[in-house]
Amino acid sequence: MKTNIEARAETFARYIIENRATVRDAAKAFGISKSTVHKDISTRLQTFNRSLYREVCEVLAKNKAERHIRGGEATRRKYKTKNVGD
Repeated sequence: MKTNIEARAETFARYIIENRATVRDAAKAFGISKSTVHKDISTRLQTFNRSLYREVCEVLAKNKAERHIRGGEATRRKYKTKNVGD
């Protein structure tokens, strides 16, 4: 029988895998802190569901590799909306 924490960790992992979401996206979707999502996925999930853990790690590694691009895009959008010379 799965405990509440195990079920919660699997739910987070499945959400991240299905939606190619970030930890922040998952936290926002479930209305909890990103620290809780990260702890459940990175530590707890590894102990009881290794295959799901490996899948979610692939998505998180891809997100980590792309985050500098997303940050650059956000900065570009921010300054694109401002008028030049203000």
